[in-house]
This record gives sequence, structure tokens and C-alpha cells, in this order.
Amino acid sequence: MSGIRPRRPVAEQGLLDIMGMTSDEFVAASFEQGVPRGRALQAYRTMFREGRFEGDWFGIEDPPVNRREVEGQTTKFTLALGDDHETESVLIPMHHRKHGTTRTLCVSSQIGCAMGCEFCETAQMGLVRNLSAGQIVSQWWAATHRVDTTVKNMVFMGMGEPMDNLDEVLQSIRVLTDHNGPAVPSSNISISTVGRIDGINRVAEFVKQPGYHRLNLAISVNAPNDRIRSELMPINRAMKMSELQEALLAFPLRGGAAFCAEYVLIPGVNDGDDHCDELSRWLEPLRCSLNVIPYNPRRDSPWPAPEEHDVERFISRAIANGCFVKRRGTKGRDVMAACGQLGNPEIRRRKRVEGSGLVQPVVEGRSLKVDPR
Repeated sequence: MSGIRPRRPVAEQGLLDIMGMTSDEFVAASFEQGVPRGRALQAYRTMFREGRFEGDWFGIEDPPVNRREVEGQTTKFTLALGDDHETESVLIPMHHRKHGTTRTLCVSSQIGCAMGCEFCETAQMGLVRNLSAGQIVSQWWAATHRVDTTVKNMVFMGMGEPMDNLDEVLQSIRVLTDHNGPAVPSSNISISTVGRIDGINRVAEFVKQPGYHRLNLAISVNAPNDRIRSELMPINRAMKMSELQEALLAFPLRGGAAFCAEYVLIPGVNDGDDHCDELSRWLEPLRCSLNVIPYNPRRDSPWPAPEEHDVERFISRAIANGCFVKRRGTKGRDVMAACGQLGNPEIRRRKRVEGSGLVQPVVEGRSLKVDPR
């Protein structure tokens, strides 16, 4: 996984393919076209560091950026891909007492998603197609050089299941961490997964390579037991919570690091005191923080957003149970930019990519009632 991947000649590539190449790959491919290595490296650095394109041996076009400011400083923007599809990304302000405000970029790895989670807007689209490494990296490039934002952290928490497109996701991380390119520290990048154990095992091998051991992993748990989780998240029908726990226990966490266990709190489904206690017991052997996310209703949602007192009650009980708890801030809910709300409804019912995912796309309008007992 760490070597240079075979690529098409530079002359046949556009912006997004080049965005998906490390500096070594780009220099090697350019050299095959007769471009001196020094000139190619300078062009690569200029493209990523300054947002300018220098070189007449590769075709470049600016990706069209459509941005929308939502709820103060939160910004949702899309990039047109030229095939009637678009990526969706969100820039989220993070306020710190000591360091002021930084920006976290939530990137998409797919258009739509095949995982079928009932609470997620993206899942209602089904999987339309995967994004290439270049199309993932271009979200960082557009945020940095066209939306004019300094991105500190990147989270693979936008549209799609990263483990369902892992080759391209890992390649994008190679590019994002390239010191001649974006130079994003691996410690500032998080991959979030619904719990695909095969993907977790591959990431476990990836982080053993030099330069990637500080990569972060987040797990979307969202239920205290297999029965509720299987109804909310079809992935659990194939990969049970006990198996997921075993994979996490075997994951090579760096010293002092911890997983992020994400828990979407849904009224009447997974927010009871007994749910909190059962979840706390499942988390106990893991080195992790519990990230409680008040549910952001998708379109035609069968559930409302939780009441504030119920969120506070659940968090207080988890803390009393010994969990280290963080609360995910709700930003962009009213304009479908919050966690679990990304996804263009006009793209629904598109054909899924052959061979990807374990679950068939969700049929639009189908709702699932979950017994909260």
C-alpha cells in the first residue's frame, strides 16, 4: 500500500487525477513526459501551496465551487464533477479557549452511501458512485484556495462510507499528508466508519507504516446492543458488536490515543437510561471517548430531534458510568448541513456501483420503526 501506484500518463489526466497523486508519483509521471524533475516538483508545490497551476504539460481546470454560508461561520460547499454529480463538504468552526477558532473540513468519500443506516440522509440516496482520491483531495484544495479557509483538521464524515472506498481514501491520505503538498498531519485526520471490520483491519495495517501511526479512527456505534443496532444499521447484521469490539481491541493505537465512539441519540430508540448503561459496559474495555450526537432529522424522518434535557440526562449518566464524553455541536441542521444530513435528494434511485458495499441501497421513503425496549 505504501508504494507508488501505476498511473496514466500526465498528458491524459485532468485536475482531479493530478490531485490524487503524491509528489513522488507526480514527478515520476511528469518525467516520463520529458519534464525535468525540479520543474515538476515546483509545479506540484505551487498547485497545492498557492492554488496556482504552472505547467503546459498537464490539463488543469478549476473545479466549480458552489458555497453556502450556514448558521454563522459553518460553510457548506459543493464541487461539480462534470457528470451531473457533485461532492458535498462542510467547513465547521471549532472554538477553543486557548487557540481561538480553527476550521475542520468534513469531506465526502462517495456520492451517496450503500450502508443503509436509517437515521442518515445520505443513506436514503443509495450509493451513486465512489469518489477518486483526487476528487477527495480537491475538497481540501477548494476549501483552502477557493473558499479561502485555513483547514486544521479533516474528518471523513461526509457522504459515504470510507471503508467502502478504502483504496481511494488511503491514497487521498497519502496525498494530504505529503510534505510537498497539503502537508496535513496524520494526527489531524480522522476516518469514520459504520464498523466495517475488513476496513478496520486494513487501516490497522496502514497505520503501521511510517508517517501514518497518528491517524485517527472513529466508529459509528449508535446502539447499545445488536438488536437495536441491526435495525438502525444493516451492517450489524453481518458484523456483530462483539466482532467489532474484538477488531478495535486488536487495533494498534499509538500511545495516549483513543478511538472516537460516535453515538447518534434518537428519541425513543436508543436514549434510555438502560441503553446508556448497556453502551457503557460495551465501551468499558476500549480506550475511547464517547461522542454523543443529538439526532439531526433527515428528510421525512420518523423521529424528531431529541429534547435538550434528554441529551443532558444521557450524557450525565454516561459520565457517571465512567465514560469520557464529548458532545457533538449541532451546526447546519436547518439547511441539511449537519451530521447525517448531507445528500442531494435529486440524485436518489441512481444505480449503485457494482461490487461495492454489503447492503442494497435504501428505497426512498421507507421508514423503519425501532422497538426501543
